[in-house]
Amino acid sequence: MESYFFIGVAGVGMSAIAQYLVGKGVAISGSDRQFGEFLAGKCEKPLVMTQLEECGVKCFAQDGSGVVENLNAVVVSTAIEDTNPDLKRAKELGIPVMHRSEMLAKISKEARTIAVSGTSGKSTVTAMIYHILQYAGLQPSVMTGAGLVNLQKEGKIGNAVSGKGEWLVVEADESDGTLVRYEPEIGLILNVDKDHKELSELQEIFLKFSHNILDNGKILIVNDAHPLAKKFSAGREFDFGFENYVGVQGTDFKSVGTSIQFRVRHNAELVKFVVPLPGKHNMENALAATAAALRAGVTLHTCADALATFPGVFRRHQILGTFNGVTLVDDFAHNPAKIAASIKSAQDFTEGRVIAWFQPHGFGPTRFLRKDLVEFIAKTLRPKDFDDDRENDVMFFSEIYYAGGTVTRDISAGDLADDLLLKGCEAVYIADRNECAEKMVEYAQPGDTILLMGARDPSLQNYAQYVQKLLEEELM
Repeated sequence: MESYFFIGVAGVGMSAIAQYLVGKGVAISGSDRQFGEFLAGKCEKPLVMTQLEECGVKCFAQDGSGVVENLNAVVVSTAIEDTNPDLKRAKELGIPVMHRSEMLAKISKEARTIAVSGTSGKSTVTAMIYHILQYAGLQPSVMTGAGLVNLQKEGKIGNAVSGKGEWLVVEADESDGTLVRYEPEIGLILNVDKDHKELSELQEIFLKFSHNILDNGKILIVNDAHPLAKKFSAGREFDFGFENYVGVQGTDFKSVGTSIQFRVRHNAELVKFVVPLPGKHNMENALAATAAALRAGVTLHTCADALATFPGVFRRHQILGTFNGVTLVDDFAHNPAKIAASIKSAQDFTEGRVIAWFQPHGFGPTRFLRKDLVEFIAKTLRPKDFDDDRENDVMFFSEIYYAGGTVTRDISAGDLADDLLLKGCEAVYIADRNECAEKMVEYAQPGDTILLMGARDPSLQNYAQYVQKLLEEELM
C-alpha cells in the first residue's frame, strides 16, 4: 500500500488531497501546528483534526514524530519552510519530498480530470461541475479549495469526495505558478485578473497550461466574455460567454431576489436555467460548469436541473440570513475583480444600501493591489439615489490581517479608505474589526445588506458569526 505524510495537512488544499487519497485506499498521515498545540494541552481539539481522523488520516504534532522510514514521500505546500521539523526529518531519512501540485498532477494523470483555472470563481465552478456530474449519476470525485455547503452540513470538511466514477474535478491554482504542471482531459480558463502576480506573468502561466492541454489533444474551454481569457481559445465552439458564436451561450439574464435566471443555448437547444445564487458573475460560473459537463457527456437539460438545486460553497457569497431586515453575506473576495463582483451581486438583491467590509490580507499583497482595489471599489459603490431615497453604499475596512513572518508594515487598510474618500466615496476605517462590526450594525437599516469580504484568515467564519450575533441582538 502507498503511504504519504502531509506537512500542514489541515490546510484547505492539503486536506482535500489527503481525503481523496484515503478514499482511494492510500495510507495517509499528516501534521499541523495546531495539532501540536492540542497534543501539548494548550488548546481544545481542532475540528479539522477530528474530521481528518474520522475519514482515516492519522494526525501528528509538527515535530518530526510522524515521519517514518516506510513512506513513499512527504508532501508539502509552498508555505512549508526548510526549517520545518517534519521536512528536516524526511531529508535525514532520505524520503522523497513532493510539492502539493506534483501530487495533484500525479493524481490527475490517473483519472479523467477536469481542471478549473482562473483568478476568480474556481471554487464555485469546481463545485458546480461536481454537483452536475453527481446529479447525472456519474459518481465523480472532487478536490476544491472551499467546502461544499451540503457536505459541511454532514459534519465533513467538505472540500473533497472520492467517488467511484471515472471523472475527477479539481481546482487548479495559479497563485504559486504550479498550474503549469497540470495536463487534464478537460481544462477551463475562467478569467485572468491581477491578483498574486502581474498580468504578464499570469498570462505566461495560463499559456503553458493551455499548451499542456492542446498539445496532448485534449479539450480547452475558455470564457469568451473575459478579454484576457478569450485569447487562449482553441475554437469558439468549445467556449462559453454571451455572444451567439460561442458553443455555450448565456442570454436573457435576470436577477430574482437572491437567485438568477437566464437561458442557455447549445447547438439547437435553448434551455431556461434558475440558479440559487446572486450576481451575473454566477451566470458565467454556471455557463463554465455547463460547458465542462456537456463535454463529459451530460445533457443540457440535466445541467439545468442540477444547478437549480446547487447548494452553494462555503464563504462564496454565502447568505447567512436576514436579521431585523438586514441581510448578512460572507464572501472570500480579496482581489479587485472579486470584490467588485461581490458588491455588484449584493446590489442586485438589496433594496437599500450595501454596507461592505473588507479585511485585506498581507502587507505585500495590499501594497501590490492598492491602486486596483481602490479603482474597482470606487467604480462599484453606488452614490445616493434621490429618485428612490436610497442612501449611498459605504465601504468599511479593518486592519490588514497579519499571518506572521518578517514583513514591512508600510501600508494600512486606512490608506485604502483615505484613497476612496479622495474619490468621493464613503469609506470608514476602524482598525479593530469587532469595533467595526458594532459600527456597521449600528449603521445598518432594514433593507440594507452587510457584506463581509476577506481571505486567508481562518477566523473570518467566527467573525461572520460575531456580526450575526450583533444583528440578532438588535431584535431583542
